[in-house]
Amino acid sequence: MHIRKVLSCNQHLLLVEEFVSKSQWREVLSFYLVLKREDNVLDDSSFIPPILKACAKLQFFRQGTSVHAQVVKNGFGSYPSIVNSTMNFYIKCGSMCSALSVFSHSAVRDSVSWNVMIHGFMGQFAYAEGLSLFKRARVAGFEPNVSTLVLVLQACRTLGDILEGLNIHSLLIRKGFSSVLSIQNSLLSLYVKSGDIGIARALFDEMTDRDVISWSVMISGYAQNEKPNEAFRLFRQLCQSSEVNPDGVAIVSILQACSYTENKDQGMLVHGLVISRGFHSDTFVGNSLIDLYCNCFDIDCAYKVFNEMPHRNNVTWNSLISGLVHNERYEEALQLFNLMQRARFEADSVTLVSLLQVCRNLGKAVWCKCIHAIMLRMGLEMNILVLNSLLDGYSKCEKVDYARKLFQEIGQRNLISWSIMIKGLAQCGMPDEAMALFIEMILSEVKPSSVTMLGLIEACSVSAAVERSSWTHAKVIKTGLLDDVTIGTAILDMYGKCGDINSSRIAFKEMNEKNVVSWSAIIAACGINGQAQEAVSLFKEMISSGIHPNKVTVLSVLSACSHGGLVEEGWSIFNEMIQDHGFEPDSEHYSCMVDMLGRAKKLECGAELINKMPKGLNPGASVWGAFLSACRNYGNSELGQEAAMHVMELEPSSSAGYLLTSSMYSKEGKWTHAARMRSLVKEKCPKVTPGYSLLHVGQLACKFVATDWSHPQSLEIYKVVEDLHSYMVLEDSA
Repeated sequence: MHIRKVLSCNQHLLLVEEFVSKSQWREVLSFYLVLKREDNVLDDSSFIPPILKACAKLQFFRQGTSVHAQVVKNGFGSYPSIVNSTMNFYIKCGSMCSALSVFSHSAVRDSVSWNVMIHGFMGQFAYAEGLSLFKRARVAGFEPNVSTLVLVLQACRTLGDILEGLNIHSLLIRKGFSSVLSIQNSLLSLYVKSGDIGIARALFDEMTDRDVISWSVMISGYAQNEKPNEAFRLFRQLCQSSEVNPDGVAIVSILQACSYTENKDQGMLVHGLVISRGFHSDTFVGNSLIDLYCNCFDIDCAYKVFNEMPHRNNVTWNSLISGLVHNERYEEALQLFNLMQRARFEADSVTLVSLLQVCRNLGKAVWCKCIHAIMLRMGLEMNILVLNSLLDGYSKCEKVDYARKLFQEIGQRNLISWSIMIKGLAQCGMPDEAMALFIEMILSEVKPSSVTMLGLIEACSVSAAVERSSWTHAKVIKTGLLDDVTIGTAILDMYGKCGDINSSRIAFKEMNEKNVVSWSAIIAACGINGQAQEAVSLFKEMISSGIHPNKVTVLSVLSACSHGGLVEEGWSIFNEMIQDHGFEPDSEHYSCMVDMLGRAKKLECGAELINKMPKGLNPGASVWGAFLSACRNYGNSELGQEAAMHVMELEPSSSAGYLLTSSMYSKEGKWTHAARMRSLVKEKCPKVTPGYSLLHVGQLACKFVATDWSHPQSLEIYKVVEDLHSYMVLEDSA
């Protein structure tokens, strides 16, 4: 009787193993339920692992826990194979806590036990926990297998733990795993990610066998570490190799290098290889080609790749939309978004960020609201990337109240959120609020970045408060950001706009590194503070120090010459642009020159310069506006009429041209013409931007606009102004 029962159990086990070999998991569980009805059939522990495996494959959690209970009841809890199968079941069903509990209560752990748990943590992206468990396992004498070592190296790479990676590398050498290809590729990825491209290349050169993954990792590493020429060289070697052919990953890597360097010619050669090797139907390769052409400012080729792609995904659409935004083709980006919706592709967070950039650049606050509604409908109200882009969009569209309300609703603000809000308040003419928000950020123990400090510096520039600017300068020094050339340039520019040219000079001299932007800023600071001759001297000093000026530098020094009456110096610098510095002046430079000649009462020379502007460079509103302003100043309506006609034609909805023309006629006593211009302002200009005065009372910057009664002390202010006017009239008559 006993022998028949043993044979029966063996037969049952063979049948279960047959089901397992054929992946017939439901049959395994069905057979298990039949066996449960026979009291003693499951006394054999060999049945348990395949049954637990079936539960894991089918995600039958309740049945698996029932089997676990049967294991405990039958006293199999100390069997390593059953313990390992139980842990594996819980891990596959996503119950890592239960698996860890089984592992913790296990009296006997073998290599499989440690491997199962380490794989479990890594599989759920709990890399820190997995790496910690691996260290414990090593102390316990655990001998890892190749797959575990690959996962551990991946964890080191993801966590950026290069020291632990070096320790594991030495372990690999001692255990004889250093020649295993998968291990070598994992080490390559680790060193590339940590930026040790030299060590990665040394390891690559020592490899006796390389597969396409090895080449792709190195090519991508050079591209990511800003060494595109090395990436190109290595890719050529790969293409010339007879053993390994480039795959889609390698091609995507080299296309990224081409995109980073904006090397369109090299990219087109790779594009030819894509077509000849049959990769043109690979969606990932197609997406990379779109990125390449967009970064190289060739939207036509990007469209061609897009239209020829047999399969598209969300990344495809997003790549072209963001590329259009990058190329400042905002209307086309919106049109493509409409096509994306018609093609039944759902917008994601990347799409919304690109669209918000469109809204920001076009100043479309209504579109920001629409995207805000889409974001809420999609459940992205917790997506900090989209929220920050929306904050920036509202701020740039001058809807700072919406931005502030959204900022208050963000639960988990990051440094970018604070920086955007501070900069937005500064740009919208609210320097006091920007400063208050910065202090609130500091009190919240958020450490400012260079972007944050640039926003604060801009707030100081807007408020033109010297004391506040000095406090900000001290804060920059305390945060250790003064060595940043962008920050140093912003500080000297800030002092210049506050009228403190001496502090601006000191800030410039103390900069460890100076670039063309720094020189341009100090030249501009001297110009706006009436130091025209010094601005010219600095311009010459910059050239003698070997720094080549750009168009902004020349514009700054020409503006200084214009306001300082240095006509001869201005003409000389203007001519040097072409002869010595190799670039043609644009409309803004001509505008500056016309303004300079107009201020010097040389109106005929200004008109002649406009007529001599090169073909293809039509005088814009700024050029004619500068000439019209000069005609107004010196009461020459005969020359000014043509300028007025051009300004109003080029900017029909801007009030500046009409008001300048009206003032010009008023100066000559042509009141009918002046009144006509004033009436045109009301008819054609939707908004007139008035001038204002800025006064500092204590720590507050107070802004006063003519006929504005919004200030709480308006009555007292206007009474004082009237009394002052009356006093001035009496003094003048006396």
